[in-house]
Amino acid sequence: MKKYIYKILFLTSLLLVTNSCEVEEYSDLNNAEVDAFQDNLTRGDLQDLVGGILYSSRVRLGTYFDDTGVIGREYYRFSGSEPRFTGDLLGREGLMLDNNTFYITAPWGARYRTVKNANLILGFLEGQDLSAQFSEAELSGARGFLKTFIAYELLLNLNLTYENGIRLDVDDENNLGPFVSRTEALSGIRSLLEEGAGDLASGGDSFPFILSSGFSEFDSPDSFLEANKAISARVAAYQEDYPAVLSFLEDSFLSLDATELNNGIFYNFSLDQTDISNPLFFAVEGLTAGNARVMQPSFLTDAESGDERLDKVAELDAPITQDNLSGTYAVFRYKSNTDDIPIIRNEELILLYAEANIFQNPDEAVSALNIIRNAAGLDDYDGATSETALIDEMLMQRRYSLYAEGHRWIDMRRYDRLDELPTDRPEDDVFVQFPIPLTENQ
Repeated sequence: MKKYIYKILFLTSLLLVTNSCEVEEYSDLNNAEVDAFQDNLTRGDLQDLVGGILYSSRVRLGTYFDDTGVIGREYYRFSGSEPRFTGDLLGREGLMLDNNTFYITAPWGARYRTVKNANLILGFLEGQDLSAQFSEAELSGARGFLKTFIAYELLLNLNLTYENGIRLDVDDENNLGPFVSRTEALSGIRSLLEEGAGDLASGGDSFPFILSSGFSEFDSPDSFLEANKAISARVAAYQEDYPAVLSFLEDSFLSLDATELNNGIFYNFSLDQTDISNPLFFAVEGLTAGNARVMQPSFLTDAESGDERLDKVAELDAPITQDNLSGTYAVFRYKSNTDDIPIIRNEELILLYAEANIFQNPDEAVSALNIIRNAAGLDDYDGATSETALIDEMLMQRRYSLYAEGHRWIDMRRYDRLDELPTDRPEDDVFVQFPIPLTENQ
């Protein structure tokens, strides 16, 4: 049944929005084989379909992280064939973000493709009597997994378009729901996560499918429920609902043990010809301006002495320059093209715990921040404990702990501090959000 996965994957690219620069043609998209899932979904089919979700969720991740990393001034993205990384994304000489260009259409379309795939599978689970194939607990667990993935993919698109909003209701490709505001979108995403959490709580001891190694500690409904709660905590932080952040974290996989910073769920990569390699890895040796991610210099100059997290960048033999931008360090967050990329991990959860406690229990916030500082080789925090000072410290620790993981731009934006991000050329700009893709035809 594997061939059907790809038919569903690419069917949805035409039903919603796709990368305007890379449209592929597929024949017989309305074939009876896809419809057959609605009548006879087997355990093998579900395994293959979930595998398709895990595949499509990784498509165009590199573009998403470049969007957030470049605008967030974590690094420059140099490319000999694509000047828009140093032009549009940095607002060079009055350039604006384009609504019909790969840097928004590609990740946007990929995330909605996964949403559509997951909705299709939910329809298959709901639209037939599957009692001979699956227990009710297994079906509940599967629904909870899919709803969590839908919510997460929607959140990534909302991170890009922010106040421009997203579509929440995309179940019917012929009757798409309206764009909703950021506030309404976050509420909808949180509600979907909570709905998924309810399904996972009734999901029994195991999923009716096998997940990749990136979910090795969270490969059952009860353990994946902790990942669901972790993502919910992130959403609640975006909503500035700090009591809810702490409540969600209490039920998540949060550990205040510094040896467990990298516990979490991850995207996996491989060099198999049918798979995807890590899109954020570039070998440092022989790196040129033709294809590179180069550290924005303030990452080094703003760091505290002795911060061991500076191993996320590597010094180059010689500076690399493009478009009047220059750097002597390359991004080295990932050491190989098969390294995992975090979806969410415990180091972020500790920082969310610290953030929420700034507004609830400042002493506990300092204790949590010290866990992060000490793990990075730094002494305890000895600064002021005012709300403003602790926010400064929390954002500083997030900057270095979560470097090149897609958070800096979002963090500075939600605290109204985009004007503190550095601009390297006189007329550069720091954008707040991406436009809705032209292909959406609002």
